[in-house]
Amino acid sequence: MHATPFLTFPPGGSWGAADAMNAYVDLFGGHIVTDRRRGADEPGEEGSVLMAEFVVAGQRFRCSDSAVAHEWTFTPAVSVWVDCASREEQQHVFTTLAREGKQHMPLDDYGFGPFGWVEDRFGVNWQLAVTEKG
Repeated sequence: MHATPFLTFPPGGSWGAADAMNAYVDLFGGHIVTDRRRGADEPGEEGSVLMAEFVVAGQRFRCSDSAVAHEWTFTPAVSVWVDCASREEQQHVFTTLAREGKQHMPLDDYGFGPFGWVEDRFGVNWQLAVTEKG
């Protein structure tokens, strides 16, 4: 058995699964494993992501552009935790993700070390900490 986080992007948004996947691979490093796009005869917008898989920061994700409108989108209650190697790396990642997004908790020390919580422009939430070296 294996669990993989899955990101569903609603139709009609200004950003889609391919935009997010490429931005994450660019920011965190990693690679796209598979990228299957919809054809003309499939439900949804032709060329949109039917199913893709990518790896960033050592974590495998799957994503898709939904062909169906839903009453929900991403929620801050579910987020991706990232252990950064340094404050500089944390600052870079936070600043990049916050661009056109929302800061839920600005970078600071909240009593458990350097931390920040941000929602990126795609609606995905990230909690960024600095790994303690001990």
